[in-house]
Amino acid sequence: MKKAITLLLFIGLLACNTTDDNNPVLPDVAVNTTVFLNNPTNNDLLFVGGTVEIGGGIKGIVVYRGANDTFFAYDLACPHLAVNECTKMDVDGLFMICTCDNSKFALALGGAPQSDTPYPAKQYRVVKNGNTLSITN
Repeated sequence: MKKAITLLLFIGLLACNTTDDNNPVLPDVAVNTTVFLNNPTNNDLLFVGGTVEIGGGIKGIVVYRGANDTFFAYDLACPHLAVNECTKMDVDGLFMICTCDNSKFALALGGAPQSDTPYPAKQYRVVKNGNTLSITN
């Protein structure tokens, strides 16, 4: 019985994935940037639902302010299409929209697709410390 439990635990550990992004379409790129909330160019992030686009990532990054002082950061590359000239998403209200096929991804729902695309928007980690957001992967 002890061997069976040990075997099950070992299999469980092997099944764990160290990354949240199982998207084979988009390349992994290093992201390590800072957004200062007290910078006037980032004033839209002072309000719930506000967004700011910044450089970095594959095709740029959009930072979104959710409720209760939470922030999200997503890559603007369409997650279901190979990286090329037409795959940068536009931000329209609460959605990111792929310019190639009009696929929508919800900013407030972790970049969840609103159509039949297989992958959500590529999300980055955001840590808030005072008036500073650190965005990393």
